[in-house]
Formats: sequence, structure tokens, C-alpha cells
Amino acid sequence: MPPRPKSPRAAGALFAESPAEQKNEAPAHRANIDGAARGNPGPASYGVIIRDGQGELVAKLKKYIGRMTNNVAEYYGLIAALDYAESHGIRALRVESDSELMVKQMQGQYKVKSEDLRPLFERAKKMSQGFQSFRIDHVYREQNREADALANEALDETSGVPSAAGAPAKAPATDAKPGPRWIQARFRSGILYPLEDIDLPDGTEVQIVLRPLKRPAPQK
Repeated sequence: MPPRPKSPRAAGALFAESPAEQKNEAPAHRANIDGAARGNPGPASYGVIIRDGQGELVAKLKKYIGRMTNNVAEYYGLIAALDYAESHGIRALRVESDSELMVKQMQGQYKVKSEDLRPLFERAKKMSQGFQSFRIDHVYREQNREADALANEALDETSGVPSAAGAPAKAPATDAKPGPRWIQARFRSGILYPLEDIDLPDGTEVQIVLRPLKRPAPQK
């Protein structure tokens, strides 16, 4: 007895079980992130631009985060993007950053040697694993301009520099010359790090008088 031919309904059911149709995944949201630090370490912030799968802008995030390094600020931006996506039910996320270090650490190509970055990396990695689809890519700075502008807006607003967001302007300049300021700093690995924020215009020349306040610890 010859085998009975499959009904069109049965044949259709087979095609309905194809993986592509079963997933029916929505296009991934895209987050462009950037961290900024003036002084490294210095006043720091992050900026995040998030668009949906059709390229429509859904969120702009920016925040001043205190005195930190640029790499720490980059991770803060990544965590902010992950937190936004998680809290808004986004299941597929693609992140773009111009920080090659952070991207390659998240991709597993670089080890995380910095003790400052390790807890941030571990948190970001754990959060990224909660998405159905997650991807992080390195882009050039010119492809990340919007996020970079947001991060700088957050710094300008905190320091009182006028910005596109309407931050308050500084008081008018006077002819009186400012007196000298005494600021402590720490010398490490060939770089002199101020121990407090210095709000000076770019290009300002300063005079440094070196007078150690305490002797360095003896090398072991």
C-alpha cells in the first residue's frame, strides 16, 4: 500500500517550525556610549544615546560622576546603557563605544588588570548576560559624536560653562587678576595628579613649585 501523501496543512506545519520564524526577534536597540574625564583622573561624566531597531531616538542619558579616570567613566556609561535597557524591557542590545580597551575587555580579548575597573567590568558582564542578544563593538570617535557631546555637556553644566542644554553661565570676567592657589598633587609614574578639581580654561599657563609635603615610602 503506497504511503499517504502529506496534507498541505501538515507540510505547512513543518515550515512553521523553522528556527527563523520561531524566534521572530525584534531588531536590536543600539546604544552609543562615551565616558569623559578632564585630567584623567579628573572631573568625569558619561553620555549615552539609545535608538530602537528602526533608528528612532528613544533616550539620552548624561551624568557627572565625580573625580575618576576616563576608563572608569566609560564603564559607567556602559552600565547606564545596560540598566536603561534592562529596566525598559529591551531584550536585544548592540553597544557602540570608541573605547577600544573597554570593548576588547568585554569581548574577552583583553584582561582586566586595573583594580578600579574590575568590579565595573564584572557588573557589566553579568548584566549583559541577561539579554537574549548582546553585542558590543568598537567605533571611531567621529561615529560616536552624539554620546561624546552629551558627556561633555554633563561636565560643562557641572563646572558652570554654558552648553546647548542651557546650563548657567559663569559670572562676567573682571580685570582683576586672580591670586595664586595652593593645590596639593601626587606624583605617580611620571605624571603629576592634582588632588582637587582645577577649573581653568584650556591653554591656561600655570607655575608649579615642587615642595614635597612628605617623603615617599621606601621601596620594598
